[in-house]
Amino acid sequence: MRTDYENWEPLTVSNIVALFTDLPITWCLAGGWALDLHLGKQSREHSDIDVIILRDEQVSAYDFLSREWKLYKAQDGVLMPWVQGEFLTDTTDVWVSKNQDSPWAFQVMLVDAFENQWIYRGEKSIKKPLNEIIARTNKWTPYLRPEIQLLYKGGSSKVREKDFFDLQTMLPILSTQEKEWLTLSLQQQFPEGHPWIDLIQKQIPSKTLYNYAKRSIKEC
Repeated sequence: MRTDYENWEPLTVSNIVALFTDLPITWCLAGGWALDLHLGKQSREHSDIDVIILRDEQVSAYDFLSREWKLYKAQDGVLMPWVQGEFLTDTTDVWVSKNQDSPWAFQVMLVDAFENQWIYRGEKSIKKPLNEIIARTNKWTPYLRPEIQLLYKGGSSKVREKDFFDLQTMLPILSTQEKEWLTLSLQQQFPEGHPWIDLIQKQIPSKTLYNYAKRSIKEC
């Protein structure tokens, strides 16, 4: 068991790409680095680095990573060793270090999918085709699309100051369609309201948002 949550020496983006390139599964960078890859520059300091994989492909990921890394599952507020043969059905976060005494190097986030559709854990009615959740840089580095990453941040039980900073940084470069999707997804998860919704809607032409909402209702 480990509880040293702040003990980080994260790998670089290049390190992650080199490590995961030979792993034959769906993966992409996530978190603040995903947003910066979309932005094309680093907007702030990052204390960690996150990688997303599909829950159904965790066995391949475990077999590959456990050769050289120690894997810990986040469970009940502590980090417990992830042992061979254990299939993680509910755990969403896996922390990775070289050994039990070394700093954390990266975090693996397990996401759910069904019939080639990504499913948002915070509100399972929110879905997207798997081939639409990943974007790539000019160097072909895969990263989670910004509107989805911002949904994870805004939809968290604890929205941090850096999450709000990320929203403010990304809003000017998000497309109208990305803003619409993020707005409606937050409304779906938080029908009682969410502080980000008004901020995003101010940058969406009212007619465009109205037409998008009508279309989304018809598709339901």
